Amino acid sequence: MTHKPWRGITVATALPLTDDLAVDFDGFADHVRWLAENGMDGVAPNGSLGEYHNLTDEERARVVEIAVEASPDGFGVMPGVAAYGSQETCRWIEQAASAGAQSVLLLPPNAYRADRETVIAHYRAAASVGLPVVAYNNPYDTKVDLTPDLLAELHGEGLIVAIKEFTGDVRRAYEIRELAPELDLLIGSDDVLLELGLAGAVGWIAGYTNAFPRACKELYDLATSGRAEDIEKALPIYRDLHSLLRWDSKTEFVQAIKLSMDLAGRRGGPCRPPRLPLAPETVERVTADTKAAISKGFN
Repeated sequence: MTHKPWRGITVATALPLTDDLAVDFDGFADHVRWLAENGMDGVAPNGSLGEYHNLTDEERARVVEIAVEASPDGFGVMPGVAAYGSQETCRWIEQAASAGAQSVLLLPPNAYRADRETVIAHYRAAASVGLPVVAYNNPYDTKVDLTPDLLAELHGEGLIVAIKEFTGDVRRAYEIRELAPELDLLIGSDDVLLELGLAGAVGWIAGYTNAFPRACKELYDLATSGRAEDIEKALPIYRDLHSLLRWDSKTEFVQAIKLSMDLAGRRGGPCRPPRLPLAPETVERVTADTKAAISKGFN
């Protein structure tokens, strides 16, 4: 495959909801188009930021269809296809393929602490459907760690094409490269963008691009260029944005990013329960970080 649609900046899309918690499908289509117009390379709908856990099957399928329909030519769509069972995951991959997605994003089994053989069998089943699979490592929430040696085994068998690395442990980037040099490393949390860009990441599955796509693109391009002078340019931008970017790694990241979207003139809206509205002191902190970014011209 010469074209690798999981490379570049893929936005883990937030899903706009109305005040009565219905999915705003028209608003989502507009958001996908807006992201494409503002320099993003693709979208990853139905991730945790897209609240896929709280969608009906019909809503979840429609989100993927709309993402594809709203995307211009060459714009990637990488739906999240996580499910408790491998058979259900395979059905979501089939649905993504039918809708026209080019790749999928897949967590390991997480209904319980799966062992190594279970993880491999899960990705083996997913890969059998035929779409390229990007693995997603988030051991904080899943309690299953896709360690560098396990990733090398998955990639060596041809089961995954890339890894969204969310641990924040930059040392892993170098070990992954040593053990699986052809496996694409994707930045998985916004607040290690610069560090993983320097370590050789070829993509970013990003959260705060929902609110500040152009500033995030500038930062990503500088961090991944390989030129020392660009790192010097990136550092002050990264410092200015870091207090905002680190909300992507916090428990309240969905509510925080949606609030930032609202403040930046995009529709974020509320979240479906069990996610609760942010506490007043958290609203104050996210608002301050977002307004600081806006005041510096990052929106």
